[in-house]
Amino acid sequence: MSESERPWWRGAVLYQIYPRSYLDTNGDGIGDLPGITQKLDYIASLGVDGIWISPFFASPMKDFGYDVSDYCAVDPIFGALEDFDQLLDRAHGYGLKVIIDQVYAHTSDEHAWFTESRQSRNNPKADWYVWQDPKPDGTPPNNWQAVFGGAAWTWDARRQQYFLHNFLPEQPQLNVHNPDVQDALLATARFWLDRGVDGFRLDAINFAMHDRAFRDNPPWDPAGRTISRPFDLQRREFNQSQPEVPEFLKRVRELTDEYGDRYTVAEVASDNPLPTMRSYTQGDDRLTAAYSFDFLYAQTLTAKRVRRSQGNWTGSLEEGWPSWEFSNHDAPRCVSRWYDGPDRPRFAKLTNALLLCLRGNPILYQGEELGLTQVDVPFEALQDPEAIANWPRTLGRDGARTPMPWEEGAPNAGFSQAKPWLPVGADHPRLSVGVQEEDRESVLNFTRRLLDIRKGSPALKWGDVSFVESPEPLLIMVRSSDTETVTCLFNLGASSVEIPEAVQLDGTVLIQSEGLETPLGRDLPPYSFVILRR
Repeated sequence: MSESERPWWRGAVLYQIYPRSYLDTNGDGIGDLPGITQKLDYIASLGVDGIWISPFFASPMKDFGYDVSDYCAVDPIFGALEDFDQLLDRAHGYGLKVIIDQVYAHTSDEHAWFTESRQSRNNPKADWYVWQDPKPDGTPPNNWQAVFGGAAWTWDARRQQYFLHNFLPEQPQLNVHNPDVQDALLATARFWLDRGVDGFRLDAINFAMHDRAFRDNPPWDPAGRTISRPFDLQRREFNQSQPEVPEFLKRVRELTDEYGDRYTVAEVASDNPLPTMRSYTQGDDRLTAAYSFDFLYAQTLTAKRVRRSQGNWTGSLEEGWPSWEFSNHDAPRCVSRWYDGPDRPRFAKLTNALLLCLRGNPILYQGEELGLTQVDVPFEALQDPEAIANWPRTLGRDGARTPMPWEEGAPNAGFSQAKPWLPVGADHPRLSVGVQEEDRESVLNFTRRLLDIRKGSPALKWGDVSFVESPEPLLIMVRSSDTETVTCLFNLGASSVEIPEAVQLDGTVLIQSEGLETPLGRDLPPYSFVILRR
């Protein structure tokens, strides 16, 4: 397939924006859509291909936008629909694609659909959500547990039934088995496609359907795992990843194909994500990509993990296409999760280099281009309901959602003139964009150079991937296309490693860690990398 025949999204790099924390332009301490528009020149300067914006829809904000009360409205804290249209137009002017979230598994309990559904058992939307009678003893219909803790069922006195919620009780589960619900969701997708969006990230889409027989989930042995909630004690066989989901995704793909090349990526959080990811992306009639939590919740970064994750996607394009994130709004920042040494900028360059060398779509979370650390948010400042409910055993979502630092000497690091909704990280002002712009060797300017290299490399964008056998912590990844071969060597450990003699080092160095020998020697220092074209 020639370059002109490839869809734009194949190998594209996306930049994820959490709008609450990007830039506040109206002085309420919360980021907004005009703030994103104001920084599009900065985003374009990175060299990414597009942006993914986390939810900005009308919402009571019980889960900060993932509890949608109107899919076709912008919440006033973020601005107005006209602000989104301006953002979209300006982004396209910079050559940036715009991807937005779609939350199809659940709505807010304040959504008009749920307000109607809960009124009776025979109204027009009675079957739009998942309702069940109690057991004879009054207890919930089965043992399913919610992600944020406690039973996944809440009693509703009006219907004298329980409704299902895989997350908060304020996020009732849509019955996506119902064709009318599918039609309504697709209509909201069309609303945004008509406005010109370039694709969707489908939040928690493997939760969109449930087992119709409502069978109990089997227990999961807790040995060797961190347990913070009852959800961790069962295998989620019947409340997620049901076999009917791909048929709905075909309808999503059929719709997006009406609008040309559109990128659709599934978030897949499950015990065994690979079969689900494949079933959601294989062929040309389902989603274009999927990502799992292979790296997002991993406590260590090892060569074995990278080889295993990448090795699952080495076949033909018909098997599907992956996307990758090392950090996002739900997971602690990787620089803090994987490294506890004195030189975080060096490690941040390593992880950004690795992410951008993977086969698939790298997704760079805001602040990763700066090497931002995870913020230790004190209990009294927590906002995230999951963090509060499970403190101190928490996923740490607030610590990855703190404000973006723009200027070291400005109030709140330039994010807002008002007190931010979450505190600015103590070390983040000195990692700000303004500081790093002035330093050629900063993580920011390094990431720009690396993105420019990837953009000009067919092998890194869409080439095949293979590995040279080597002991931990050395990772040797080979990306190859019809026109070039790129060898990527990474030392993921704290001690020097020797590069095997079988590995040729006589190619052109595209980029490497500071302090490496010239010409290259066989000794690769700790947390170092070199990327060669041969």
